[in-house]
Amino acid sequence: MTQTGIHSSILAIQLDGTGSLACRLYRGIRGAILDRRLPAGARLPSMRDLAAALGLSRKVIASAYAQLADEGYVEGRHGAGTFVSGPLPDAWPLIARAPRAAAPARLRASAYASRVMSLSPWPPPGARLQPPPLHDFRYGVPALTDFPQRVWARLVSRRAQATSLRALGYGRTLGYQPLRRAVADYLVRARGVVTTEEQVIIVNGSQQALDLLARLLIDQGDHVVVEEPSYQGARQVFQAAGARILPVSVDALGLQVKQLPRNRGARLAYVTPSHQFPLGAVMPLDRRMALLRWAEAESAYIIEDDYDSEFRYEGRPLAALQGIDRGSRVIYVGTFSKVLAPSMRIAYLVLPPALVPVVASLKFLTDYHTATFEQEVLADFIEAGHFERHVRRTRRRNAARRQALLDACAELFGDRVEMTGTSAGVHVVMWLREVRGEELASILEEAASRGVALYPITPFYLQPQSRADLLLGYACLSERDIRDGMSILRDILDHRRAAGRRLTRRRPS
Repeated sequence: MTQTGIHSSILAIQLDGTGSLACRLYRGIRGAILDRRLPAGARLPSMRDLAAALGLSRKVIASAYAQLADEGYVEGRHGAGTFVSGPLPDAWPLIARAPRAAAPARLRASAYASRVMSLSPWPPPGARLQPPPLHDFRYGVPALTDFPQRVWARLVSRRAQATSLRALGYGRTLGYQPLRRAVADYLVRARGVVTTEEQVIIVNGSQQALDLLARLLIDQGDHVVVEEPSYQGARQVFQAAGARILPVSVDALGLQVKQLPRNRGARLAYVTPSHQFPLGAVMPLDRRMALLRWAEAESAYIIEDDYDSEFRYEGRPLAALQGIDRGSRVIYVGTFSKVLAPSMRIAYLVLPPALVPVVASLKFLTDYHTATFEQEVLADFIEAGHFERHVRRTRRRNAARRQALLDACAELFGDRVEMTGTSAGVHVVMWLREVRGEELASILEEAASRGVALYPITPFYLQPQSRADLLLGYACLSERDIRDGMSILRDILDHRRAAGRRLTRRRPS
């Protein structure tokens, strides 16, 4: 091919597709080489000439040529220019032109992967909703505007400047030692947990904690007790591990321990005694003691998920279940997601001493260790007293949001609704007395069309429910947003009530 032909071939390249101009030019020249429109040994135009011809900067041309050279498509010859590399392997052009298979290869997944896919579809429902709602009553998300950004940024900067080369290596599987010590000290002081730092393992969020425990404690077909209703993320982890779920009903005082299965070989029970999720009950001491006696009799472990115990607004908080356990049966799970930020992905396990080595081994195989730098900053944050100050400040703000929600519901709905689970946490449950369960979906759809995101409680039950209950998170909303969102819900319910009356009047007697 003549030099004029080579120049024409390059000028004919279409810079379409996505990515930077350099990436698009690289793909175009690579395609021409693989299709043999630019044969081996062909001399490419100089960067200056090609930049002028294509109307691009020399920097773009240089970047494209450099990537082609790095991947072996072209080679530079000192004083002569850039040339297409010698004969390419015969398979390269065939691969470049080969059509995709009519149907993708059938996935041969493991039984575990099949269970995961059946339980947890990806992407999760609602992940692509756009635009975000104006009034989002999502549960489990803290007020990110409350995050102490200036303090955190100062600690991040200080820690980054002080980082040594040694600190950039692999961290410890159990977690950064000063953070484990700070967590243990805080839990002993604030939650009545009985522990030392040696029993604390830092993990990537409470979901990883549950996954590690499921791998440790559950074999295919084992029985696992869960509250009914309960946090579906925990239930699904146990089901993915092959567990047979034994739901036990919840009432106004939490798990009904008299209904716990006896002599069924249950390996563990998953409970939220400090603020039952999602109904909000606080388990009294007598039930806690009965639960511990059951675990002893059945040789079972108890996973205590203390997901939002920092927030209690009425009465004195009860100490953690783990603090009154004398049989080393309780595994305590806590997280910083609800009080600081979910993106931090830092949580912790407090384990009976006998379980520490095996959980550490599992975590080592899973991800070796949790990111060290974030642990260092969080340890500094706790040790300097910032964390407990932030908890106190956030508790006051959440108390004001909670009261705004309760006041708005009392004023706008009166006895048309019933509120439960209001004494702790960052969400409440609202029962719409006038609404049948099958009508709730259309109400949620209409609310979403008006910028209000509301969430039903039904996904947290294993057994179908006929009541129309809503789970209302309030931590990430302003008091004004809370009232505006509830006003829109009241307006929707009023219109439905009026429409129902009109329909009743039209019916023949």
